[in-house]
Amino acid sequence: MAVDVRRALIRWVWLSRFALLLIGCTAPASPPARLGLRLPPAALGASISLQQHLRVEREGRVDELDVVLEVDSQRLDLIALALGQRVFSLHYDGQRLQSWRNPILPPQLRDEDILEDVQLTFWPVDAIQRALPAGWHIEENGLRRTLSLDNKPVMVIVYSGEPHWNGKIELSNLRYNYRLTIESVSNDS
Repeated sequence: MAVDVRRALIRWVWLSRFALLLIGCTAPASPPARLGLRLPPAALGASISLQQHLRVEREGRVDELDVVLEVDSQRLDLIALALGQRVFSLHYDGQRLQSWRNPILPPQLRDEDILEDVQLTFWPVDAIQRALPAGWHIEENGLRRTLSLDNKPVMVIVYSGEPHWNGKIELSNLRYNYRLTIESVSNDS
């Protein structure tokens, strides 16, 4: 019985740490709202199936988790794992956004923010630019993508190669002060 209580406590501590990690990646209440970007899955122009390892750095703290991301012309599915256990999942069919979350996750973790960051990172720049509100601009120079608001950089994404979803990606969110490193491996053969 004591071993079960200890395991439950360790699991709770790790899930709490994961929850704090996710709060670090979400928009605080004071800055302006996010973009509200909701591009259809087909706008990616490809089907991908990836295993990803994420490393988040914020305020001197580093957290890591694993993600499975699948996108085809009809849907986007994302599953996040911490210590081998599912802590979050998201499904988007171009119309409806649905999610499941571990009850320990904070309400500040918004499904819309996760979808938006995935699309800003992987969707083609021209599809993103057409959907951006006034004042926003995105450009890509080689393996570097910059999202700006009123000509001030908000997010910088650096890719290790082509296609962008394979290899290493470094995303620096200048607005919310975090750095996300994504290492992806395609599940496609």
